[in-house]
Amino acid sequence: MAKEDYYAVLGVERDATPEQIKKAYRRKAVECHPDKHKGDKAMEERFKTLSEAYEALKDPDKRAAYDRYGHAAFEGAGAARGGRSGGFGGFHDPFDIFREVFGGGGGGGFEEFFGGGGGRRAARQGEDLRYDLEISLVEAFRGVEREIRYRAPVVCKKCGGDGAEPGSSIKTCPTCGGAGRVVTSRGFFQVQQTCPTCGGAGRMPERACSACGGEGRVVEHREVKVRIPAGIDTGQKLRSAGNGAAGPQGAPPGDLIIVVHVRAHELFEREGDNLYCDLPIKFTLAALGGSIDVPTLSNESGLVTLKIPAGTQDGTVFKLRGRGMPHLRGGGSGDQFVRVHIEVPRKLSSEQRRHLEAFAVASGDADSGESKGFWEKAKRIFE
Repeated sequence: MAKEDYYAVLGVERDATPEQIKKAYRRKAVECHPDKHKGDKAMEERFKTLSEAYEALKDPDKRAAYDRYGHAAFEGAGAARGGRSGGFGGFHDPFDIFREVFGGGGGGGFEEFFGGGGGRRAARQGEDLRYDLEISLVEAFRGVEREIRYRAPVVCKKCGGDGAEPGSSIKTCPTCGGAGRVVTSRGFFQVQQTCPTCGGAGRMPERACSACGGEGRVVEHREVKVRIPAGIDTGQKLRSAGNGAAGPQGAPPGDLIIVVHVRAHELFEREGDNLYCDLPIKFTLAALGGSIDVPTLSNESGLVTLKIPAGTQDGTVFKLRGRGMPHLRGGGSGDQFVRVHIEVPRKLSSEQRRHLEAFAVASGDADSGESKGFWEKAKRIFE
């Protein structure tokens, strides 16, 4: 069964602004949220579809991919830990998206709006970290493995991540009694919020670790090897699961988000998966035809032979099929386009000049350098 268009799901036009998309999602999410329709599986599925659509359209990179490829842009994204999806097009837990739109997480928002159920709150996950990685066009073409070094919160070695000074114990939080949340009344509503004392953990060290101050983590340098796939382009992101910030007091770590930047190349320009280059050729080659070596990224030698037909004009573009960038999702490559520019010699020897003058006489060009076709067109303007 074909998936419904994401813009139609949210009820917005394709040129909608990010704010319009967010408002549309917020309005529809409130209408069909499962907490308002207990046991209604259809509403639950609808809410998930809404969240999936919002996740795709709120991010500029994902939205651009969706506008170009449709739902195929997000196919094949494998699930990662914690209910989150990995790869380039994975979606987060729809309830996490809802918390984001309604300002949830850290008190106020999702649970407070719907009076979410009790029970101890899960430990806070570590933060996702961003790393901007610059690579060359050649590396983007072939794919490359890089070791990157960055600073990140890591588990404290002294306390093992629990935040307690060695020899001391972990006690139940006196503020929330171990629930991780505190309940207050706001008019007719009972509001549950993250406990400000323990941060939602429900417990705290009797004596804070002297190395990390009870946080359970310290900032250090980390080294991680990252595989950059062939065909990647500027602005695309990779997710290295679990290599973000360590969670406080032993909570799960976040992820490392690598944002790729491809340096400009001195010969090639890239548009999508196609490559473009300019090639100067001798005017004799353009007139008589022949073959010439053209730079390419598609083989180890870095050259491919291009046949130039006799009479080739300046600015002619030749297409080298399949010699562009590899498709990121596999299944072939883009094309390489070569635009030729005819070089005119700046200086001529006396022999070269004599031969060219003879050629001009033979061609009927000795009296005027203008093309007869040009003047015939010019005369018709006044007819």
